[in-house]
Amino acid sequence: MDNPLPSVQVQCMQTDCDIIIVGGGLNGPALAVAAAGAGLSSIVIDALPATDMQKQGFDGRSYAIALTSAHLLQAIGLWPQLKQDAQPMLDIKVTDGRTGEGPSPFFMHFDHAEIEEGPMGYMIEDRHLRPALQAALHASDKIQQISGVAVVAQETGPAGVTVTLADGRRVSGRLLAGCDGRNSGTAERAGIGRTGWPYQQTALVCAISHEQPHNGVAHQFFMPPGPLAILPLTGNRSSIVWSETATDAARIHAMNDEDYLSVLRPRFGSFLGEISLAGARYTYPLSLSLANSMIAPRTALVGDAAHGVHPIAGQGLNAGFRDIAALAEVITDAYRRGEDIGSEVTLGSYQTWRRFDNTALAMATDTFNRLFSNDNPVLRATRDIGMGLIGKMPGLRRGFIREAAGLTGELPRLLKGQSL
Repeated sequence: MDNPLPSVQVQCMQTDCDIIIVGGGLNGPALAVAAAGAGLSSIVIDALPATDMQKQGFDGRSYAIALTSAHLLQAIGLWPQLKQDAQPMLDIKVTDGRTGEGPSPFFMHFDHAEIEEGPMGYMIEDRHLRPALQAALHASDKIQQISGVAVVAQETGPAGVTVTLADGRRVSGRLLAGCDGRNSGTAERAGIGRTGWPYQQTALVCAISHEQPHNGVAHQFFMPPGPLAILPLTGNRSSIVWSETATDAARIHAMNDEDYLSVLRPRFGSFLGEISLAGARYTYPLSLSLANSMIAPRTALVGDAAHGVHPIAGQGLNAGFRDIAALAEVITDAYRRGEDIGSEVTLGSYQTWRRFDNTALAMATDTFNRLFSNDNPVLRATRDIGMGLIGKMPGLRRGFIREAAGLTGELPRLLKGQSL
């Protein structure tokens, strides 16, 4: 006979919610909305004050979401309103070269028509995605929000977890989800260490307007200091993620807009005509940061709190959504079986599902960055030949396309567009 003790513990402990979610960016609200769809209650705690997202104009921030991430947004009810403002990514072109010299004749071209499921992914602006998530939080009677106050302590017991806020309030739940980024206080308080290293690179991020249509093509141009990604937005606009050495990036970012563009233009080329800035400019230092475990007693890490990777493949948010889909599924299934959603067994299933995938992504992005972010003639010749060969092998090329779309591996239900 099965031991009923875990279920008895869950029933006896009085809690404020099922899941305490620390972090109010994108992953935290998405997890709360997904869990609410399965009947689980959440309290989302955000150290930042609440803002009226509906009044935010375009600030240059946008995200590349894989096809399966769009499926997740569909499953939690947000995609119908987001799709009209999302730009499909139909092709990806990967080239190697130097500033002012144009791309190498060896390249990779991935066309969405080679798979049956549709576009490989979409570009979506922060001003559309974040308000949609916030509106979904406000609309659910299963979700509460606490904004403008930080978590300063957490403690776990045999049947629950309690966090203490900076204003002295205490919140209890069955499970604590750390969605609080690379410098996760949740992970630190749980005693979870991190492995990683800086890349001595900084990403310069902006959006541009251009004369010619992009036709839904995303470009990844590898240069010695780091990659330049040109990602299509709606209209004649593109998002730029441009990696330089930390010293050069600081110098470029300090320039006025026209001087900034004068540095970007020879890297960007003229294939889209004249360019101009659209929205604000940002920088962020690049590094690898992997939590040594995705779980601790009654605690699960999600997104950048568990794995911060190089943006070379644009998979940061997608990896977080994959975490959300897996965690939501294992805790929902446990909940429906009458089991403890924060138990070691339940969270162990989550880690088993996601740990290898996240580590593999981190190592792949690290390897690609080291291979391409240099001007070594031997490595340049090797990678150019490799790209040329991949470009001529349909089976291998199709595999890369499916990987970019997020269609490989054992997919949770949400990533298939199915309800929990």
